[in-house]
Amino acid sequence: MFLTINPIAFHLGNLSVKWYGVIMAVAIVLATWMSISEGKKRQIESDDFIDLLLWAVPLGYVGARIYYVIFEWGYYSQHPNQIIAIWNGGIAIYGGLIAGLIVLLVFCYKRMLPPFLMLDVISPGIMAAQILGRWGNFINQEAHGGPTTLHFLESLHLPEFIIQQMKINGVYYQPTFLYESLFNLIGLIIILSLRHKKHFFKQGEVFMSYLMWYSVVRFFVEGLRTDSLYIFGVIRVSQLLSLILFIGVLFLFIYRRVKVKPKWYLDGSGLKYPYTRD
Repeated sequence: MFLTINPIAFHLGNLSVKWYGVIMAVAIVLATWMSISEGKKRQIESDDFIDLLLWAVPLGYVGARIYYVIFEWGYYSQHPNQIIAIWNGGIAIYGGLIAGLIVLLVFCYKRMLPPFLMLDVISPGIMAAQILGRWGNFINQEAHGGPTTLHFLESLHLPEFIIQQMKINGVYYQPTFLYESLFNLIGLIIILSLRHKKHFFKQGEVFMSYLMWYSVVRFFVEGLRTDSLYIFGVIRVSQLLSLILFIGVLFLFIYRRVKVKPKWYLDGSGLKYPYTRD
C-alpha cells in the first residue's frame, strides 16, 4: 500500500524545504547546463548564460506572479496583503515566459548577442525544466484535472505511486501534470533530434517550434484542468493564449522563411569562440 508523498523534502532547522523547490532548482540547473553545452557549439560564452540566469529566473517568477494576480484580481483586490505571498502558491508559467522573454531581449541588446539564436539555444532547456517542474505539481497534488475513477487510472497502466498521489480527499483526479510532462518530453526529443540536421532549422525556428509544440499541448491539457484562470468566467486564459501563440508563431515562421531568410541555426553567432567585447 502506497501513501501520498510528503511535500516537504527535509528540514534545515526551522526551515522546511519542499520537494517543489528542490525539483525547480534541479530543473534550473539542467536548463542552464543544456544551454551552456549547446551555446559553446554556437559560439556563445558560458558566462552569458549564467548572467542571463541571474536576471531571468527571479524576474520570471515575478512575471509569473503578476500574471496570476491580474487574472485573479477579484480575490487579490480584496486581499492585497496576499499579493506578494507567493509561498502560498499562485504562479502562471505563461507569465514567467513573457517576463523571461523581455529580460532576454534586453540582455541580448546590452550584450550585442543575436536574440533569436539565444532563444534557440535556451528553449530546449526551458522545455526540459517544464517537464521536470510538473512533477513538483504532482507532489503538491495541484494542477490536476477533473475527477475520474480508479479503473480509468489503472487502465493507463500508471505506477501505483502516481495513482495514489492522484487520490485527493478520497477522490481520484486526472493526472494532467503527467499528460503535459510526457507530451513535452516527446516534443523535446523531436526538437533535439532535428536541431543539428544541416539546413533544417533557420535561426529562431528551434524556439518557434518549442512555442508551437507547447501551445498545442497546453491548449488540450488546460481543457482538463480544474484550476484554470478565466476571462469573463467562461474563457480559459491559457487556452486563448495558446491559440493566439500558435497562430502568431506559425505566421512568423512562414514570414521569416519567405521574406527575411535568416541564417541557418548551425551557422551560430558568426563570432569566433571564445570572443571578447569592448
